[in-house]
Formats: sequence, structure tokens, C-alpha cells
Amino acid sequence: MRSVAKSLWLLLFAVILVCGIYPGVLWVIGQTLWPFQANGSIVNGPDGKPVGSLLVAQPFTKDEYFQPRPSAASYDGTASSSSALAVSNYALRDRVARAIGPIATYAAGPNKSKPVAPDVEAWFQADKFGGKPGIVAQWADAHNSLAQGWVTADATHGVYVDAWSKAHPDIVAQFVKDNPATPKPAASDLAVVFFEHYSKDHPGTFPGPVTHKDKAGKDVTEIAPVKTGSDIQSIFFDMWRQDHPSVALNDVPGDMVTTSGSGLDPHITVENAEFQLDRVAGKWAQDLKRNPEKVRQEIEAMIQSDAFSPGGGLFGEPIVNVLQLNLELRNRYGSPT
Repeated sequence: MRSVAKSLWLLLFAVILVCGIYPGVLWVIGQTLWPFQANGSIVNGPDGKPVGSLLVAQPFTKDEYFQPRPSAASYDGTASSSSALAVSNYALRDRVARAIGPIATYAAGPNKSKPVAPDVEAWFQADKFGGKPGIVAQWADAHNSLAQGWVTADATHGVYVDAWSKAHPDIVAQFVKDNPATPKPAASDLAVVFFEHYSKDHPGTFPGPVTHKDKAGKDVTEIAPVKTGSDIQSIFFDMWRQDHPSVALNDVPGDMVTTSGSGLDPHITVENAEFQLDRVAGKWAQDLKRNPEKVRQEIEAMIQSDAFSPGGGLFGEPIVNVLQLNLELRNRYGSPT
């Protein structure tokens, strides 16, 4: 009993020390010396309400703002994770290519510094890859999982494929005959077959979102064949690059197209911010009806003012906090139009 009593006293002492005194001391030190950091580094917007933490990345979609690194966790602070994709995994190549497509620019020649995206669209509309017709069919045949991923990525995609399958019962019947283990195929099961036939019926197009007004005057988005847009620029950039291997393109900052280990890195390199500067400054100049070069100089000054190197320059290159930089833009120029 004496041994049991000593063990219980030791347990009680350890609980009080580790679960009470130690965290209490840390709490007092944190609240006294570093209250901002200890409470999550939460910052407020112009209206005085919290807009986020400087420690966790969040998405920004408007062209007036700088964008953070891609996130494998969808910027969810409760689901921190990396993509865990190996270099040999085509899904990684596809994701990076999709990020580069809309922003890639020429490095030399008559189109130097101009975007590649319009030429990707023109090449896509010609509907030939490797000298063979049917770009969309070739894409689906070569990458079944990507085709299936498109169907499941949005509910409207599945609805579109379902409507197609009902309109083509003979094709579905042939699929079931060829795949007896799938007697009742779902939309994702039919993805490759769908794209193969879609490519023949709608050459030079891809099923993408199209917004129009309904009878009540409300905006309605539906899937329909499109010839231009971000889907074509991103999804088919890799195939365009394979068809144009000798074309010189400007390098894209690595952190602009790769995720961090946590998926929540709130910083981007100064190089990344400079790469986005023309877009951000151009959009603000358009909104404010001001001289683009003057606005660019102002935002450039913000970047340089916020830039810092971890560990006083010992670790890595200069970086900026995306939320902090975007808040400065918001405070200076107001709300985007």
C-alpha cells in the first residue's frame, strides 16, 4: 500500500506540474510578453472585424489581391497536410501544369513577355495533338483518372454526363457489354467513353461552365462546349507544351505552383509577389482609373517594405505575408469593384 500511495502522490504531483503549473507559466509569459502571437496572430480588416491569422494561409481569388501558395488542404486549418505526391506521379505534373498554363509567358521571340494562353487556345481549337485529331479524346485515353476527376469535381459535371448517357443509350449499353462488372455505370465510370465521343461530336471544344440569364433574369451556370477559358488554358497546357518543346518560356517561381509541407504556408517569396505584381497593379489601376505605372510603384514599395528573411537572412530567401500585404492593399485602395 505504501508503494501504491507513493505512486499516486507522484502521479498527482506530475499532473499538477505538467497540466497546471507549466502551462500556466507559459500562458502568463505569452499573454505578458507576446499577447498578439499567443492569441493566434489574428488581424482585423478596415471594419475592425477579424479577417484571419497571419500564421495560416487563406485563398484570395480576386485579381486585385496577391494569391498564396497552392494548398493540398484547401486552406483548412483543421486539415493540415502536404499533397504527398511523388515526382513520378503524373497527378503532380498535371497540377503544376494547370497552375502554369494561365500565367505562362514567352521568354524570347516576337511574343516575348506575352502570355501563352491565347496560343494554347488556338492550338486546342485546331484539335490536333501529335499530328492526330481529337485532343480531348487523347487526353482522356492517356489519363483516365483525370477524366474521372473532372466528372466528380463538380456536381454540374456529373449532371452533364448523366444527360449525355440518357441521350446515348446504345453507347452505354456497349460500355456495359464491354464491362460486365459494371452493370449500372455511374457518371464517373463513363468518363473516358464520354470524352471519346464528345471529342468527335464537338471537335476543338471542351465542356465548360457557361453563365446566362434565365427567364426570371437570374444568372444560371450550365455546362456547354467552350473554345476558350481557364479550363482549356490549364488542363491542356501540358499537351501544348509537349507539342511545342522548343518554345522558350519564362520561369515561374517554384512556390507559386508547389504546396508547402503543411498546405497552410502564409508566406510567398518576394519573387512570387513580383511575378504577380503586374496583374495586381493593373487591376487596381483599372478599378481606380489611375496611372498603371504609378500604382505599380506604390505596390512595389509595399512588397519591399513587408519583405523579410527568416532568421535575419540565415534561412531562405526574402518572403512576404500574403494576408498582411493584401490588407495593406485593402486599407490603401478600398474594396475591389
